[in-house]
Amino acid sequence: MVEEKKKNAFQKLKEGLDDKEEQLAIISLFVRLGVVVWSGFIVSLNYIELPGYSNEPKDITFPASLLTAAISTFGIEASRKNGSKKDDKVATQDGMVQTIRVVTPIKIEGAEVIDPKPKK
Repeated sequence: MVEEKKKNAFQKLKEGLDDKEEQLAIISLFVRLGVVVWSGFIVSLNYIELPGYSNEPKDITFPASLLTAAISTFGIEASRKNGSKKDDKVATQDGMVQTIRVVTPIKIEGAEVIDPKPKK
């Protein structure tokens, strides 16, 4: 009789996904979720009153920036309170998508026009 060893979650994941890229994508997802949960917990501690835990405000800039960055990898964008419009910029970088607005007519200043075919 052969006894089967109990498999842990990573071994089951490895059997279920044959492709290395799929395995890395799943691990990447879990790491990003871990960062979201951890940084969300740290930011939340600043606003929750717990007995035995000091209520003085702390600098949560780093966990808040990690939270914003990790959430943006899932396609969720934080709201902007400063009132600036994104449409005022010509090119903006939003995660993995770049939006470029071209206003016509295009005017090039300070450039010399070169004829591609030399005249004979």
